Amino acid sequence: MIRVMIAEDQKMLRGALTSLLKLEDDIEVVAEAVDGQAAWEAIEKYQPDVCLLDIEIPFMSGLEIAEKLKQVKNSTTKVIIVTTFARPGYLQKAIDAKVDGYLLKDEPIDFLIEAIRKVTKGERVLSTDLAAALFLKEENPLTEREMEVLRLAKEGMTTREIVKALFLTDGTVRNYLSSAIQKLEVTTRQQAIEKARNKGWI
Repeated sequence: MIRVMIAEDQKMLRGALTSLLKLEDDIEVVAEAVDGQAAWEAIEKYQPDVCLLDIEIPFMSGLEIAEKLKQVKNSTTKVIIVTTFARPGYLQKAIDAKVDGYLLKDEPIDFLIEAIRKVTKGERVLSTDLAAALFLKEENPLTEREMEVLRLAKEGMTTREIVKALFLTDGTVRNYLSSAIQKLEVTTRQQAIEKARNKGWI
């Protein structure tokens, strides 16, 4: 029996996935989670064979969970990212995190079920439409620090709050923001956040 945990913040989609997977004789849904924190607690409690993770869930993204899981010694849990986004930046992050599957939500349910079976056998699965995204991959021009500052700004932090959070000076934070705006060829902080998010860089 393949034990599956589903992390998806859209209630209807989560319920539909659970209902469809329960129809399979060899798959058991052991837990559902509405956000990243609940997902991580479910992983620790149930030690599922496969985690189906949406990327953009609250508190901890699907990719962050995947990265955290890979650091757990002797973990055998496989990770399938299920997303609406074919962004090259996200795909690259997923590859770097060594996820076992990366599927688009508009795939047929049979494709997902087969993907679950394949990853438990050690195979890796990628939606066909995502292969093209690999070739369209843009180099991320931002430094780690610039991405960190943009991430905090995306969460609604003011410059002063970012200064306190990162133990930097006011001028240094402004320089990172200015540099990111310039590199992303936009004119405002909000545009920089949006562009970096759309590219999957933050």
